[in-house]
Amino acid sequence: MHTFCDRAPCSNRLFMSVRQDITSGGGRRVMDPVIVVGAGPVGLALALALARQDVPVVVLDEGPGSDAPRAARTVVLREDTAAFVERLAGVPLGDAGLRWTGWRAMRRKQVTCEVALGEDIPAPLHIAQHVLTGALRAALTREPLVELAVDSRLDALEQEDTGVIVHTRGPNGTWWRGSYLVGCDGPRSTVRKLQDIRFPGRTAVERYAVAAVRTELPWPGEAFLHRMPPWRATGPFAGEITARPLPDGVWRLDWLLPPGKDLVTPELLVTHVRETLTGWTGESSPAYELLDTGVHTVHHRLARRWRAGRVFLAGDAAHLLGTIGTQGLDEGLRDADNLAWKLASAWHHGPHETLLDSYQTERRAIVAARLRAADQVLPMLRGGGGLRSLLPGAARGHDALFMDGHLGLGPVGAPGSYADSPLMPPHLDAEVPVDTPVGAPVANVLVTAEDGSFVRLRERLGRGALLVVLVAPGTGVWERRHWVSAGVMPRLAAAVTALPHRAELLVAESYPGAAPHTVLLVRPDGHLVTALSGVRPADLYSAAEATVGGAERAGARAEAGAR
Repeated sequence: MHTFCDRAPCSNRLFMSVRQDITSGGGRRVMDPVIVVGAGPVGLALALALARQDVPVVVLDEGPGSDAPRAARTVVLREDTAAFVERLAGVPLGDAGLRWTGWRAMRRKQVTCEVALGEDIPAPLHIAQHVLTGALRAALTREPLVELAVDSRLDALEQEDTGVIVHTRGPNGTWWRGSYLVGCDGPRSTVRKLQDIRFPGRTAVERYAVAAVRTELPWPGEAFLHRMPPWRATGPFAGEITARPLPDGVWRLDWLLPPGKDLVTPELLVTHVRETLTGWTGESSPAYELLDTGVHTVHHRLARRWRAGRVFLAGDAAHLLGTIGTQGLDEGLRDADNLAWKLASAWHHGPHETLLDSYQTERRAIVAARLRAADQVLPMLRGGGGLRSLLPGAARGHDALFMDGHLGLGPVGAPGSYADSPLMPPHLDAEVPVDTPVGAPVANVLVTAEDGSFVRLRERLGRGALLVVLVAPGTGVWERRHWVSAGVMPRLAAAVTALPHRAELLVAESYPGAAPHTVLLVRPDGHLVTALSGVRPADLYSAAEATVGGAERAGARAEAGAR
């Protein structure tokens, strides 16, 4: 796939060969690929998610196409985000990373919080970022709809009514044309600057000294936070250490640094590694191998706009966060999951402003709430809470807040809900409550697919289709052919076929909090739209139409039909 034009402005006679003819509304239109700027995990994930929905993509990578290994540069992914990446990469990441067995918090010598991770609280995946990026890059090489252009640095961007034109400089500098463009090019985003989008926020909210060491600690497989350790710290290190395990006996250690710009020399960091390991193991000369070190600075910033016409921002180009264990990359991958199905729908069926605008509305609101929550609790957690911080139980309450951030719980860390999204349908008479709130990610229950196979619900996500799930106890013990034409199934199947967007019908033996014959409507990114009592074709249609753009989309279809 080769997708460039050799000079600007791009004219039809110079246009790229990748243009695809799309049949829509009785006519044909020519579509250009989506351009993704940036080949970090968010850009690669977005490119793969679009390609899996039959959208061609060009990824502009200003680098050479590979990442230097950094043992101390790791990421923590929540359970559903890790599943999203594994679907795209096509390989399990559990062997390359580590899912923690537990979480504990200590204050001085006392354990103040201890939690086993598993079914009730899913374990996050801790993995080196270069390993994660490598798995996505490997998947990209197997994807015929994606072209990766290395050594291609963006330096110009123009928008037209039907697409975007960009220029890259480098050994193969040239002009490119796309239908849409997504800037996944990091905190210093060129895309954001070229679109004159402000990026306000707070600089250097926190700083951490970081080390990756191979050693044995008394808590194998557990992540933990140690505040005010009982040994005397050397130099500018404050009294807070986070330890997170990785495979092969490797640990990432983060020491909170006090405000200011104190220099952290390699010699000082090595001294503190020895002091910390001695304090934890009780050995005067603990055995360890120092693999990598660095200093990590946390900023809090939020772009004013995440969409400017046909240009979007995602990941660090749109937001920066990372205090109290929150993970900016995890949020960036959620950006990609949210945007991919909306762009794919617009690419295949024509733009629908409500659907495209909802990306900014949904994702920016969630990240803004996360930043507000962190800003509210940070003064209290860092010793600015006055007398309240000295009250009985305050330490345990503080450690619970840290746990929320690290494990993806509560207002600081839990996955956001799209309950207030413009894509949510108005209240429906047949709507019933289930354990999953409307707008929240659905439970990963076992379902029967249309081909009769048993799969987890998450395995059907990311294909651009709405999911309609019928809760029907007893169906799991029979082959699908025995019940697919019985009871409510024919009526429901006909209702699903008539929906205004492609949908897949699934059947589940049970769903948390759902009565038999409850019908769930799920977005392509796995968030619950509604739960209906029984088969209600009119309500199901209304909910599906709202999910993919509402009345605007219906008007566009009517206009296309008139032509």
